[in-house]
Amino acid sequence: SFELPKLPYEYNALEPHIDARTMEIHHSKHHNGYTTNLNNAIAGTNLEGKSIKEICSTKELTAAVRNNGGGYFNHNLFWTSMSPDGGGNPIGEINDAINNSFGSFDNFKSEFSKAASTRFGSGWAWLCVENDRLTICSTANQDNPLMDGQCGGTPILCLDVWEHAYYLNYQNRRPDYITAFFNVINWNEVNNRYNAAL
Repeated sequence: SFELPKLPYEYNALEPHIDARTMEIHHSKHHNGYTTNLNNAIAGTNLEGKSIKEICSTKELTAAVRNNGGGYFNHNLFWTSMSPDGGGNPIGEINDAINNSFGSFDNFKSEFSKAASTRFGSGWAWLCVENDRLTICSTANQDNPLMDGQCGGTPILCLDVWEHAYYLNYQNRRPDYITAFFNVINWNEVNNRYNAAL
């Protein structure tokens, strides 16, 4: 069965960009709920014992598995996409890849912000590796690029734009939350994911 991962930093570590109360509720309530519901949804099925990537990549998932499996995978990637020591400019190979794929870091920020800000309702913005290039897309609800019918590629960075991810601090100001996210991106981890995806 899947377990709620421990965060690699304290709930208040990303302040002032993401507040401690939001982090605590988001992790201990929302992500924990997806974890519990995923385990219940796969119990006794042929998905039991498979990795979360294998589950998300399975065609014709039930709604319960799709929503909770996506919620489990997406949040695991989201927490480790951020760091108290994050932000700034990309480093290593991911910096070159961003420049090659988008022309500049500023262009990447603009395209990623657009994907996050124009996602209607709840969902996610993604940076993926596809055919040795970087692509940006967004998905609704708890869907992700691993799922059938979604934007393809291997996800290496994501931003949660469900209201529960930012509403306590930013209310309806999603663009301010998106801007704040760039101050905590864990470029070391994103660079490692990029190299692993090639």
